[in-house]
Amino acid sequence: MASLKRVIAGADSRGVRSEDGFTLVELVVVLVVMAILLSVAVGFQIGARERASDATARANIRAAVPAIEAYRGDSGTYVGMTVASLESQYSPGVQGIVVVSAGASAYCVRATEGGRTWFKLGPDGPITTTACS
Repeated sequence: MASLKRVIAGADSRGVRSEDGFTLVELVVVLVVMAILLSVAVGFQIGARERASDATARANIRAAVPAIEAYRGDSGTYVGMTVASLESQYSPGVQGIVVVSAGASAYCVRATEGGRTWFKLGPDGPITTTACS
């Protein structure tokens, strides 16, 4: 029973108290685990930033579509449509887009955010990273 009390109290079988602390191997293991967790966190951060930039560019295009359609409703065509005309007449909040082309029955706008460019060939096309042709 006395030996059990010594083990519980941190003493070895001779009754000498052992040194408290961590071994070098334990410290290296902790550092390796922390490095792995940090690399995973950085990867998620980079991916989140790219997804946020993509969402902003697509949102800018979606926000401009009602103003673009209002322009066509008033003029009967997309010809002559510019970002300045959309902002002044239909939507003061239109930002981040560029009118690439505007014809009688179709248009192409683009938004660039975070190094990636998104396009919409309208009126019915999807928002994609493929340039309008």
